[in-house]
Parts: sequence; C-alpha cells; structure tokens
Amino acid sequence: MPTQDELKLAVAEAAAALVEDGMVMGLGSGSTAMAAVSAIGRRVAQGLNIVGIPTSDKTAALARSLGIPISTLDEHGRIDLAIDGADEVERGTLSLIKGRGGALLEEKLVAAASRRFAVVVDQSKLVDRLCSGLQPIPVEVVPFGWKSTAQRLTALGAKWILRTAPDGRTFVTDGGHYILDCAFPPFDSAKLLQQLDGVIGVVEHGLFLGMATEVLVATAGPDGQVTVTRMLVTA
Repeated sequence: MPTQDELKLAVAEAAAALVEDGMVMGLGSGSTAMAAVSAIGRRVAQGLNIVGIPTSDKTAALARSLGIPISTLDEHGRIDLAIDGADEVERGTLSLIKGRGGALLEEKLVAAASRRFAVVVDQSKLVDRLCSGLQPIPVEVVPFGWKSTAQRLTALGAKWILRTAPDGRTFVTDGGHYILDCAFPPFDSAKLLQQLDGVIGVVEHGLFLGMATEVLVATAGPDGQVTVTRMLVTA
C-alpha cells in the first residue's frame, strides 16, 4: 500500500497541474502544501511564469530556493488561485479546520483574497462532521493578557493547551502571536465561528467555513493504486 508521503506527493502534483501561466498564486503551508510548492517549482524551472504569495516564512524560503518569484498580498490584493492543505475537511460542505502548521492567520487572509481556493489532502483528513472533538481548533491570540483570553475561551466550552515549540518554549507565530489548541464538545461550527470572532484577544482561528472552492483528495485503492479525486461543495 502507498505511504502517506506518496499520497501527499500524488495530490501535490495534481494541484500543481491546476496552475496556469501568468497566475498570482497563494502558496500554503504545511507538509502537503509544501509538496505542492515543490511541484510548482519544478514547473517554474521549465518556464512557467507565476508570482507566489507565501503564507509563512518557511514557505517563502522554499519558494525562493526553487526560483519561484514571490510578492506580498499588499502588492497583489487579488489572487487567482491559492493551494493549501487542511487538518480536517467536512464532506459535502468542504468546511475546514486548519492551523496545525501555525500559519492560520496568513492562510486565511490569502484564502479570502483568492478567486479559487484549492485544498490538498489525503483521505485521512475527510470527516462526516467537522468539529467532532477529534481535531482541536487552533486559536491564535495576542500574547498580552493571553490567560484572560483563554478564560473567555473556557467559557465557550474549550479545553485548551498552549502550543509549545520543539524546544519546549511557547510557540510563536510569524506574526508574533501565541496559539491555543482548543478542544470543544460537538457543536454547530457556524455558531462557534461567530463566537470565536467575538472573543477579545483572539486574532484568528482555524475554522475555514465557506472558503474552499474545491478539495483534491488522494486515496489508495485495494490494489495500492493512488487516485486523486476532486470534491466540490454539495451541501
């Protein structure tokens, strides 16, 4: 059977095939999105002409190393196509949980500015209902008074953990913020989105509702054959 890395590579190649000459591209973060950036870089080396808007410092560094011209959202306020990964994708609605990579604020800004937002995942990321409690929702908060912000999240039912870096220190986003990974009991995702948007001290959160225009999914068949399918909103 194919490994998860092989599934990621297959869907990354499929996503790179969506890119057309002259596009302004949103370049996502996370392992699958980074694989897509690498695949796009190979096309750039063959003559593809694009401009990339990276969603993290790590993505920007990879794009530069591959010779992908990069710019900023300030210079290109409208993006033709953004490609990014997700931690959960709800079948039917294509609602997402994102942010395990820590770049959710930049990812949401780029997605919101994009005419087309294609999400790349393997089959393990598909769920029947978003926010089932299995995947925590990353919530980006300002460091000043973050414990008070955490108390307000607790009042919404969250059981939170302050994210730490591999060295044990508090994880800090590219924008200088902290992330609270919040587990909630089963809930209505649209209602929770409104509640999180109203919490003072919250910069952004990992609920991406109504933003994805399509999802590319890599699946492994019983014979080990990898298939990439395209999902559209059906609910």
